[in-house]
Amino acid sequence: MKDIVPYNIPLIVGAALSAIAALLHICVIFGGPAWYRFFGAGERMAAGAAAGHLYPPIVTLLIACVLGVWAAYALSGAGVLQPLPLLAFVLTAITAVYLLRGLVALALFVFDRQRLTAFWVWSSAICLVFGIFHLVGLVQVWDRL
Repeated sequence: MKDIVPYNIPLIVGAALSAIAALLHICVIFGGPAWYRFFGAGERMAAGAAAGHLYPPIVTLLIACVLGVWAAYALSGAGVLQPLPLLAFVLTAITAVYLLRGLVALALFVFDRQRLTAFWVWSSAICLVFGIFHLVGLVQVWDRL
């Protein structure tokens, strides 16, 4: 009888979070300058979007694509999709990026409090949560990668 391997829930949640973040980035492009400002992209990106420059939507679309790929890798690690190339390495890298990005607010708090804004606190907290889900899931599936 074939062993039934259950899907890894923390990696599925991590994939969903990355997919939601990717979708939000797409929404920012269509939402325009007000959305760039609301989500903390900075006045330069918002002003560029308002002026019709290609830089803001291209950068935002590239971020959305990266997040979409990260969602696919998390689903692959969870067992929902077939194994993707370099799965163990890429999942480890994704987890590290989320966790390190999650520590930015702490680093700013310690080293440069003047730059610590609500954007850095919230985005760091969000990335830390994403990273924790990925880390828990990665630890659980490591033997199978």
